[in-house]
Amino acid sequence: MTFSQILFDRIEDIYARILAHPFVSGLTDGSLAQEAFQFYAVQDALYLREFSRGLSLLAAKAPEEDAAILFNDSAKNAIVVERALHGSFFAQWGLSSEQVLATPMAPNNVLYTSYLLRVAYERPFHEVLGAFLPCYWIYWEVGKALVSQGSPVPVYQQWIQTYASDTFAETVQRVLALMDRVAEGLTEAQRNHVSEHFVMASRFEYMFWDMGYQRQPWDI
Repeated sequence: MTFSQILFDRIEDIYARILAHPFVSGLTDGSLAQEAFQFYAVQDALYLREFSRGLSLLAAKAPEEDAAILFNDSAKNAIVVERALHGSFFAQWGLSSEQVLATPMAPNNVLYTSYLLRVAYERPFHEVLGAFLPCYWIYWEVGKALVSQGSPVPVYQQWIQTYASDTFAETVQRVLALMDRVAEGLTEAQRNHVSEHFVMASRFEYMFWDMGYQRQPWDI
């Protein structure tokens, strides 16, 4: 069993809850309120800007040139995806980029991005990789799980196809292969630290979709 497979086994229950969440299941049966998806998409655009900053830090800490190239490209693509995918959504909803950027981050978005950036600044490469891996891997798994069902809502179908695409799959597979290579040189204690970050970030992935479904407000 590869190290990445061991990691995913640790989040089996979290991933099952993600697939069962009404936000995710509502994408395929069309029951998800479009207001909830719009809230999520705006928050995701804000998230990806911070995720991109973290990927740049990950690239700077990379022990090999190919990994640095991979994450520098990913940092750029996080913004490109935001502009292409979310931009097409926002145009349909009559939202300008200025309106999106002026939107406050929801509580769970602040929690998730703050965690990722703290890890990216403070921890060694292998731990940062473990923290950033769920955003790649879980979205790919969700995309693959949903694409066979499709969606009656064009915007939802576009979202599903993006994360089930061969292009996204190739990127995720490269990150997974890197994780497994890096793990070969880690001690048991170092692997445990990677696993802890991987599990924590996976929890935040669940919380992010729940944030969208609830259109999470600030209570104070």
